[in-house]
Amino acid sequence: MPNRIAHVALFDTFNDSEVGLLLVDLRTGRFTGEPFDVVAVAEAHDPITTMGGVRMVPDAVLAELNPSDSDVLVLAGGDMWDAGGGENFVEAAKRFLKARVPVAAICGATAGLARGGSLDERSHTSASAEYLAMTGYAGQDHYVDQRAVVDGDLITAGPQSPVHFARATLARLGLASERTLDAYERLFHDADTNAFPVLMQAGTGE
Repeated sequence: MPNRIAHVALFDTFNDSEVGLLLVDLRTGRFTGEPFDVVAVAEAHDPITTMGGVRMVPDAVLAELNPSDSDVLVLAGGDMWDAGGGENFVEAAKRFLKARVPVAAICGATAGLARGGSLDERSHTSASAEYLAMTGYAGQDHYVDQRAVVDGDLITAGPQSPVHFARATLARLGLASERTLDAYERLFHDADTNAFPVLMQAGTGE
């Protein structure tokens, strides 16, 4: 049976640090027992340079991305969003949400979704309520002051919460039990090494 597929949006200034943990755990399935194929998608086939200075080559172009061929779209932060860019990625996210395929957005990507109207009627979070308010969006009443928020097919988080973002996305995709997810957060956020045996057990089947 083929692996499930996670698409990750690539663009210059892509913030490696915000989605790195999530992508590692999706691709390896090290704590879930279910590896995903991670497919990098960009507006063109040209290499991009991440915020960390890493050159990456996309696997696919955005114009050919069909939500029916994916299990989740991951949107990282980056300077592009605060410069008002990313419209094509926002439109792709709208197609995913309309098709009921999860979209996981962190940091600046939430501002892009806000400008595009995708947060107007959904519970969400970000770096702060004030940060999103600068976009002039209509969804301020749906802002939730939490590390990560899941509303149906939308997962959001702020830049200070990459572990919570990963946990929420793994949970939304049905990849782990609450016991495993709790251990995941305790290990990677709280540095509780007692959680490691729980994760190792989970990776071999709970």
